[in-house]
Amino acid sequence: MTASASTSRDGLAARLRRATRGEVRFDALSRGLYATDASIYQVHPLGVVLPRTVDDVAETIRIAREEGVAVVPRGAGTSQSGQSIGEAVVVDTSRFLREIEPPDRERKTVRVAPGVVLDHLNARLHDSGLFFPVDVATASRATIGGMAGNNSAGSRSIRYGMMVDNVVAIEGLLADGTPVRFDTRSAGDTRARELAELVGALRAREADELATRIPKVMRRVAGYNLDRVGSDGSDLVKILVGSEGTLAFFTAIELQLSELPKRKALGVCAFGDLATALDIVQHIVTLAPTAVELMDAAVIDLARGIDALRPAIEEFAPEGARALLLVEFSGEDGAEVLDRLDRLDEMIADHGHPDAVVRAEDPAFQARIWSVRKAGMNVVMSMKGDGKPVSFIEDCVVPLEHLAEYATLLDGVFERYGTYGTWYAHASVGCLHVRPTLNLKQDADLSTMRAVADEAHELVRRFGGTHSGEHGDGFVRSEFLEPMLGSRLVSAFREIKVAFDPGGLLNPGKIVDPPRMDDRSLMRYGPGYHALPVVSGLDWSEWGGFDRAVEMCNNNGTCRKMEPEVMCPSYRATLDEKDSTRGRANALRLAMTGQLGSDGIGSDEVHEALELCVGCKACKRECPVGVDMARMKIEHLHHYHQRRRRSARELAVARLPRLAGLASRLPGLSNLGPRLPGWRRVLGLTDGLPEWSSEPFRDSELRQAKSSGGEVVLLVDTFTRYFEPEIARATLRVLERAGRQIRLPAWRGRPLCCGRTYLNAGMIDEARAEQRRLLEALARHPEAPIVGLEPSCLLTLRDECLALLPGPETESIAGRAFLLEQFLVEQVDPGRLDLSEAIAPVHLHGHCHQKAFSLVSSVKEVLEWIPGAEVQTVESSCCGMAGSFGYQVEHLEASLAMGELALAPHVRGMPENASLVADGTSCRAQIRRMTGREAVHAVQLLDDRLDRPAAPTPAE
Repeated sequence: MTASASTSRDGLAARLRRATRGEVRFDALSRGLYATDASIYQVHPLGVVLPRTVDDVAETIRIAREEGVAVVPRGAGTSQSGQSIGEAVVVDTSRFLREIEPPDRERKTVRVAPGVVLDHLNARLHDSGLFFPVDVATASRATIGGMAGNNSAGSRSIRYGMMVDNVVAIEGLLADGTPVRFDTRSAGDTRARELAELVGALRAREADELATRIPKVMRRVAGYNLDRVGSDGSDLVKILVGSEGTLAFFTAIELQLSELPKRKALGVCAFGDLATALDIVQHIVTLAPTAVELMDAAVIDLARGIDALRPAIEEFAPEGARALLLVEFSGEDGAEVLDRLDRLDEMIADHGHPDAVVRAEDPAFQARIWSVRKAGMNVVMSMKGDGKPVSFIEDCVVPLEHLAEYATLLDGVFERYGTYGTWYAHASVGCLHVRPTLNLKQDADLSTMRAVADEAHELVRRFGGTHSGEHGDGFVRSEFLEPMLGSRLVSAFREIKVAFDPGGLLNPGKIVDPPRMDDRSLMRYGPGYHALPVVSGLDWSEWGGFDRAVEMCNNNGTCRKMEPEVMCPSYRATLDEKDSTRGRANALRLAMTGQLGSDGIGSDEVHEALELCVGCKACKRECPVGVDMARMKIEHLHHYHQRRRRSARELAVARLPRLAGLASRLPGLSNLGPRLPGWRRVLGLTDGLPEWSSEPFRDSELRQAKSSGGEVVLLVDTFTRYFEPEIARATLRVLERAGRQIRLPAWRGRPLCCGRTYLNAGMIDEARAEQRRLLEALARHPEAPIVGLEPSCLLTLRDECLALLPGPETESIAGRAFLLEQFLVEQVDPGRLDLSEAIAPVHLHGHCHQKAFSLVSSVKEVLEWIPGAEVQTVESSCCGMAGSFGYQVEHLEASLAMGELALAPHVRGMPENASLVADGTSCRAQIRRMTGREAVHAVQLLDDRLDRPAAPTPAE
């Protein structure tokens, strides 16, 4: 970048900051985070504006016009085609422009701001009995503005249509700053009427060409929707829908709503091959389904390998299934809906596939099935290595009678070029999402991409389909508009663009005058792309190296979802792209390839992006491609501190297991320091720090008679031993009542430690030394289950330990490591505990690491061993304490914001007599700090109900 370019950008940023109330970000990190969307492309913007008001948008457009720079509107940045990136000022509406007006129940409409997320809108509408039916797979983060700009569709478009069928009006700003309203019910304002006359004239002039060239399929989004406008220019709003931000900047959208169906039923049809599944779709649609969705063998197999999806896929995908069709029926009459499901079963049997339909009548089961289908786009990206399924022909639509033949011929194309495709689809409307596997770091595969695109589009034209059926044109498909629709219509599109935006200010290079789709200078893996040399502290061989682990992020943006699970708590608290898992992965990728300077993954920019990562591991489970940002943060801190000294606070927290024994000898003095404001101020700590117990747990407390119930090794972690020893004592009593022979691993000098505190500080070598010491002690008990109490400590053995000390011994210990409740569920007869009845309802908050390893259900099951116990699991994200994170002054605001997302409000609303269970020591501390309520470990509740004589222990 030249000095003059930098100066010009600085001047632009200064003007924007003076004129707007929004956030203006022109730093290298922010520009890098907004250089990509979910496509294969990367183009650095000039800068980013996050407007707080419509006036901010107007001022941004004005200044950009005066400075001669372009503007790109952006929602969630989930575009598959590169629509939301460009060398321009990117305007992100998703953080602040999120207003939803009360719905008009009589007209069944609602007016929303462009940054409103689809799932949030439907949650708000639910009590009205209405919903917005364009159900894109990215509903948890897709914004209405982006969906309107893209003309999105979704699984149920066969019933409800696309965005163009469900948008009533659009308010926006033209490139010259004129505010306009385009409305299906009126001619609009003066400027809108002028544009309507011009577009109407174009529509009349090109009527014959439109009739000849527009494909006769319902799902089509290629170019501008000129064919949907009246010859008098009526319904001009339909030109705006699907215009990809090239004609106007949307500031409000009025939507047509639908009645929520009272009953749904789902049939999952299993087939032995793809062609058979596709061929039968044309018959299934005669049953008037709401949706028919396809999942192929690759998606099925990959979903089985993803922790978050495996339980669901195994419920409905029989062994040997190579293709699935998800067929949904819905309506007001439950009997009629189930009748159509019966007819589906009969139809599939009549076509030679008896007993091939799994029926899902329960809404919860249906939701689990749809969760896998909605993840399909990202499931196919979970392949490790440089070869990835690439999105460039996945929008093709062909008539249903040609689906099977098209797929067979396209597979032949893939075979000729030495690749293969993964398939999932909106089969009901012939929209096949297929991604050939390519390595776009290689020029040869880039050439293959071009060749495959040319041949695939030729096949689509032969069958009377379209190459652009859902995800829009953007960089990847705009240049193919002319081969598909002809030069006359493309020329008409250019006339429309000039009429709305004569200076080419709005999102240039999309639809009109595009670059080549295979221009490497526009690619995420651009010319000269390579990772800087790095000696990693952790083992990343499973991915082929740290760089490839980071590159697993495909920018799909699942980490921007807000509910109901955990990921990503810091993004949910701040709504800042920087604080999403995607933002952090992009920062790491840019840094490790030298695009943020020469410091690599230890750079200040990466440190800024990772500052609010609490290591909750939600992304490890909930990210469709398994990006483990908690582990990546450890690697970053390891490198960051090779050139920067750690603070006294960081060292004190990291070395807590080494200091704990000494501090516990004088608990009064040790507890006095944290109460002194000056001491806390020096270290940058908040009040409410945990207090040392005056009676820490000692191994000598284990006094147990012999039992034939089997041996178990109990790990008493540092936090339990020195701060909450009553939990360890309760565990002894519960395990003794269960008839187990308890062993404590032997140690010399000081108690054993998992190394968690060192890992949190990036002190990998010290953590490795601690874990080696622990593993040596555990190896003396080669057969016994290993039981732990603190989730973050015990689960370190099943996670980071494998990356610190890879090998069969570590794998063996990881396979024997259990949290107490999981051990009890799997290996103990609940009758042995002989628990007395519950006296109050129980509310359960799961620790983040328990959630990441799917272990909350075992805690709930154990608590339900208590007779009469009513256990309610709190639908909560991270509590926000996250070890020492919430005790650090600079993180206090974010910590409390995370706790307020769900946990603290739930606790405040609990009945006074209810018990609250939280296994994490930091969770209990945060609950106490934010609500004044005391939470207990599950084992304490069990211990409290052990008030009957123990059952006799069988003699040996």
